[in-house]
Amino acid sequence: MATALPVCYHGAISMKQCEDLLGAKHKDGAYLIRDSETIQGAMCLCVYKQRVVYTYRLMQTHTGHYMLMTAGHVKETFFKTLDDLIRHFKKRNQGLAMHLRHSVKRKTAMLITLPRAPQPPQPPAPPNEGDDDDYENVPSSDYVEVLPP
Repeated sequence: MATALPVCYHGAISMKQCEDLLGAKHKDGAYLIRDSETIQGAMCLCVYKQRVVYTYRLMQTHTGHYMLMTAGHVKETFFKTLDDLIRHFKKRNQGLAMHLRHSVKRKTAMLITLPRAPQPPQPPAPPNEGDDDDYENVPSSDYVEVLPP
């Protein structure tokens, strides 16, 4: 069962849009999560502090857990959900430039489209009697049958 994404998740917004949203909040500890522009499948946790936006890369493991990419000397911590990760980094002194304080919520609901399973090919419909009369005496092999996707 999929878990809902937190309301601070803004999807595929640019770094500039992110900075504008956080700057408009103008509060130290304002944060949001967005999709990474450089690494497909990765996300960014962006935190505002003293008119600077700090960006931390979030990765999801093959088991579905989330982790914040850290420097070599900091122990990596794994979280079952993004909400767990946010809860953890709301505490002071967890390694961020500023602990998370003010969620910047997205204004609209997000429509997330999951990939659909491929549909088996459908057999062509049998030709109707008398259809040949509608065409200009062209052999039927010259026509291409178009099926809906």
